[in-house]
Amino acid sequence: MSIFSDNIRLLRAKKITTQQELADALIITRSRYVSYEDGRSEPPYEVLIKMSKFFHISIDLLLTVDIRKYPLEEMVNLPDNRIVLPIIVDQLGNNSIEIIPQKASMGYLSGYSDPGYIENLQRISLPFLTHGKYRAFPAEGDSMPPFKDGSFIIGKYVEDMADLKINHSYIFVTLNDGISYKRFKNKKKKSIEVAADNAFYKPYEIPVGDIVEIWQYASGIFPEDFEPDNLDHYNLKEMFLEIRKDIQDLDVKVSQLK
Repeated sequence: MSIFSDNIRLLRAKKITTQQELADALIITRSRYVSYEDGRSEPPYEVLIKMSKFFHISIDLLLTVDIRKYPLEEMVNLPDNRIVLPIIVDQLGNNSIEIIPQKASMGYLSGYSDPGYIENLQRISLPFLTHGKYRAFPAEGDSMPPFKDGSFIIGKYVEDMADLKINHSYIFVTLNDGISYKRFKNKKKKSIEVAADNAFYKPYEIPVGDIVEIWQYASGIFPEDFEPDNLDHYNLKEMFLEIRKDIQDLDVKVSQLK
């Protein structure tokens, strides 16, 4: 037996469908289907695709995840054969929030769809965060004050890009940049425009095809020695912003003289 054979046996039972009825839907013989359910043979791609459509479940889930451990009705299904594991609660019924470690953040792109990776993450519970799937991501740099290195940004999973709200903050997980925390500015045909709260950084666009996950800002965790930036620090940033603007204005004037 295999994960796949166990999965299709379970799914068929949930649909209260006989082996013959399922074989007819897949346009194969009953004996051929039974060989898949018994683990004696594996279906070709075209049959896998038909099974995926019949059960309304991704091929990735069918082949690699023992769905007996994860109730389907509690799963958040994602496009491109990806999944977010079901919401886990502690003994008091509080939502369990996975924490992506600072040192392991680069590995998130290869582990976000791996149940084993997610299950081994540390977890915390915050009773005031309910009704959704939450995850904590490490903050880096100074583009989104007050979050600095050592801070964690807790995000609530966004299922549909159409739910993005202008000027709201989100964690974008992308193929090229990995984990980034930015403010959503605009939705275009093939990209979205985002910007940092620190005006020292220019807005930029993220191709829609590069986005693998989006999490809306929900809360933050700061290091023990956290202190808000003082006024002098922000004055220094303002000075650099003014210098950059002067340089940009000078470049425009020089180009007009040519």
